[in-house]
Amino acid sequence: MDIDKAISALNNPVRRQILIWLKDRSNFPPALPEHSEVSGVCVAYIQEKAELSQSTISTYMKLLKDAGLVEAERHGQWTFYRRNEKAIQQFLNLVDQELS
Repeated sequence: MDIDKAISALNNPVRRQILIWLKDRSNFPPALPEHSEVSGVCVAYIQEKAELSQSTISTYMKLLKDAGLVEAERHGQWTFYRRNEKAIQQFLNLVDQELS
């Protein structure tokens, strides 16, 4: 994991809030029936909750994904995001090691 990329991705309160929201799927509307088996949250739901433009949310999610903090899964025209818990824990461990 690139700790600097992760810190840069987290250097925005909305991106941090998105990670918090993604901890609990119930923070978002229920998935459509055709997506009920998909883990993660549709980017449109993230955009709606954040009350930001689609392009801004797409940029934010790309930064979080490039940092390894979220994983993306495409289903047709939809992209679903979920937290990458292993990478988040790895990041926390790296920060702890560097600052302890």
